[in-house]
Amino acid sequence: MSDVLTVPKPRRNIEALLLLVALLVGVGANMIVGLDEDRAFDSDFWVQGGTLMALVVIFHIVLRFRAKYADPVILPIVTALNGIGLAMIHRLDITNGDDAADKQLLWSTVAVAAGIAVLFVIKDHRILRRYTYISLIVSAILLLLPLTPLGLTINGARIWINVGIGTFQPGEIAKITLAIFFAGYLSTNRDLILLAGRKVGPLQLPRMQDLGPMLAAWLVSIGVLVFQRDLGSSILFFGLFMAMIYVATSRVSWVLIGLGLIAAGGFVALQLFSHVEQRIHGWLNAFDPEVYNGTGGSYQVVQGLFGLASGGLTGTGLGQGRPDLVTFANSDMIIAALGEELGLIGIFAIVLMYVLLVSRGFRAALGTKDGFGKLLACGLSFTIAVQCFVVIGGVTRLIPLTGLTTPFMSAGGSSLLANWIIVALLLLISEAARRPAPTGPLATDMVPAMSESRSGASARARRSPKEGVE
Repeated sequence: MSDVLTVPKPRRNIEALLLLVALLVGVGANMIVGLDEDRAFDSDFWVQGGTLMALVVIFHIVLRFRAKYADPVILPIVTALNGIGLAMIHRLDITNGDDAADKQLLWSTVAVAAGIAVLFVIKDHRILRRYTYISLIVSAILLLLPLTPLGLTINGARIWINVGIGTFQPGEIAKITLAIFFAGYLSTNRDLILLAGRKVGPLQLPRMQDLGPMLAAWLVSIGVLVFQRDLGSSILFFGLFMAMIYVATSRVSWVLIGLGLIAAGGFVALQLFSHVEQRIHGWLNAFDPEVYNGTGGSYQVVQGLFGLASGGLTGTGLGQGRPDLVTFANSDMIIAALGEELGLIGIFAIVLMYVLLVSRGFRAALGTKDGFGKLLACGLSFTIAVQCFVVIGGVTRLIPLTGLTTPFMSAGGSSLLANWIIVALLLLISEAARRPAPTGPLATDMVPAMSESRSGASARARRSPKEGVE
């Protein structure tokens, strides 16, 4: 075997080139929108394009000093998605006379600043393992906040709180703190979960005390569904734990137990809660005239499907369609708006960017050497993946439509803030995975000592009990 090792490279220059392409995509989309509306190169264009460019350049410079070995592809992908989302929201504002793009730009600034703060405050992602149970407490507080007097009910869901200057969705931050808790708990108790329990045929069933976190995750997801009337978040929270425990244990038994809990909870919710039954009924009978015209019916989904159909393969072109006919086109249904004007090819390109982003997160998980980092990177990547699946599946009527946002693209500050924090954490983990191992006299001197210590320990382990007693 060759002793030649590949020397890790920072690859920040490659990131800079990819950022240039990403900015051309985002700012170029905004320019096309302005050209179509005879508002090219107005003040909105320069403010939005200049601000986005300044934000990502600052983020890139910070990475050069704080995480120079981080993955060079993650930031450009996120920049392109954020830029496309800003362009579409701006395009809808021109038609509807709203100012959602200005708010989205403000939240983008806050979100990027939060990501930079994470890079400065957290030098090593393994520090977060110390706060495993604190993260659980914070998650509980965040999920309970909408049920307090601060909570607001919007469109039938009670998942927002009033923060004075606007609304905020605490559940978006809770998905990060829950991922930290699950990663810390599972990395600490992995061996106990794997070895303890009863084996029934090919399945290794866990002990009841080890089932506690899964039952807690199930109760949290059901609680969100019952009290906050948010089907999307309940799917996200329970799916997050299921994915992380499968990565930690590789046991199919946990997946089967989880699917059983999902089936039981879904059946009970369907029988007891009218809003769940209404969602399922609207999904299965979307083209029924009574459902289509009914209150809370399928009008939104069907109009989105008509928009996607009119877009065809290549789309009508930015600014040429009528995505404004779909309710909440800049948030819940932004994929339908983009599909109408960019076509199937454009949607495939966007989905491919999400696939690349998630795969780079999983690659960071594979590269890092600590179990906590592996689980955390997998969990954070999975939150982005499941959001995309739930949103795009709902818009295309593959599954019932829920209230989750399309990461980095939908109008909404809470989601944007949480997802940029996730990006910063993934960059930190990828930096730890790519960083070269320490070298020098101290490192080389430790290798023989460690080998001798291990061989001595192995010899003691092979001794019989009688030989060890004098």
